[in-house]
Order: sequence, then structure tokens, then C-alpha cells
Amino acid sequence: MYAYTGVLAALLQRQKTGTGSHVDVSMLEALGEWMGFPLYYAYDGSEPPPRSGASHATIYPYGPFATGDGKTVMLGLQNEREWKAFCAQVLQQPQLASDARFENNSRRNENRAALAAIILDVFSRMEAEQVIARLDAAQIANAHVNALADVWQHPQLQARGRIAQVDSPAGPLSALLPPGAHSGFDYRMDAIPAVGAHTQAILRELGRDEVAIARLRACGAV
Repeated sequence: MYAYTGVLAALLQRQKTGTGSHVDVSMLEALGEWMGFPLYYAYDGSEPPPRSGASHATIYPYGPFATGDGKTVMLGLQNEREWKAFCAQVLQQPQLASDARFENNSRRNENRAALAAIILDVFSRMEAEQVIARLDAAQIANAHVNALADVWQHPQLQARGRIAQVDSPAGPLSALLPPGAHSGFDYRMDAIPAVGAHTQAILRELGRDEVAIARLRACGAV
């Protein structure tokens, strides 16, 4: 992503100045940028935020929550309007919005264990789709947490035609197309070769004649 934006910036700069640029990006600095939020909390020996997995370090509720059908829903509250809507429409406990333990984000973050217990108790009696429907109605950002098997059936991948069929020695297989669609060409997705299918051709390219190849096969080298 940062290499891409750097190249775009260089192209725009060249258009204005006529001079090209050298773009140098490392994975370390890119990941450092992604960690900027917790990184500044720990600046100059300050206490870093606790490890929180997929949850947010300082905003709550924000992260994955289990539902009654064994699935997980991701949600994120960003402001007090959303908190009130979450209490009234999602948890259907409007009185929580004025609970002193949860009256602002700082208090909710301090008391996240107590609040998590309340949320999980409500969600445990609901299926993921029901939780998503309530979050949508309350205009609160949310998403399904997909298992890997779910990704193969993801409606957006299906709608965009991002899954192709390729032949293989075991029969037809599904394969993800590379990201992005191009109007000028189609991606090449050849059949998966069997083990040794190209051995003969490769050995010929390496200068081996038929006698040499036969000798290699006879001794089990190929």
C-alpha cells in the first residue's frame, strides 16, 4: 500500500517538475505505521496499552463478540450517540446508557469486563444474523467474522467472479483469481500439472538429449 501511494506521489511530482523520484519502502516501517496508535502510548517509557487481540486497546465495546449460534460478530462504537443506540436497540436495555460504570468511553474501557458480560449474555440468546440486523438498524459498524470455509462462499467474491475453476490431476479445483480486474486482459490460470509432467521438456531445455534423459529415468533420478 505504501509503495503504491509512493509511486503515485512520484508520478504526480514528475508531472509537475519533470524529475523522477526513487521510492524506498520497507516492510518494517510500514508495519510500524500500522502500530502508530499503541506505539505513541508507549512513547518515552510510558505504559503501553494492554494486549487486546482483535479488540480495540482504548475504545469499548469494539471488537469480536460471540453469539448464540457459535459464530462471532465484529462491532465498533465510535461515539456517545452510538452507545445510546447500542443500549436501546441492540441490547434493548436503554437504562445502561446512564449507568455510572459506562457513562463515557473511559469508564466503559475501565469496566470492560462487566460490560462484556452484559453484551455476551444478550448475544448468547441470539443468532449472528439477528445481532447483525440489530446493529444495522442502530447504524453501528459491524461485520461477520468468517471462518476460512466461509470466505470461499463469500457473496462479494461470487458476485465479482473472483473464483475460477482450474484443472488438476485430482480433477477441477476452485482457485482465487489475483486481486483486481483489468479491462485489457484476463488472468492466465493454467491447469495444475501432474508431478513430472514437464520433466522431459525441462531436461531438453537444459541440454540433455534423449539418451541422457533415458539414462536418468533408468536410474530413478527423474
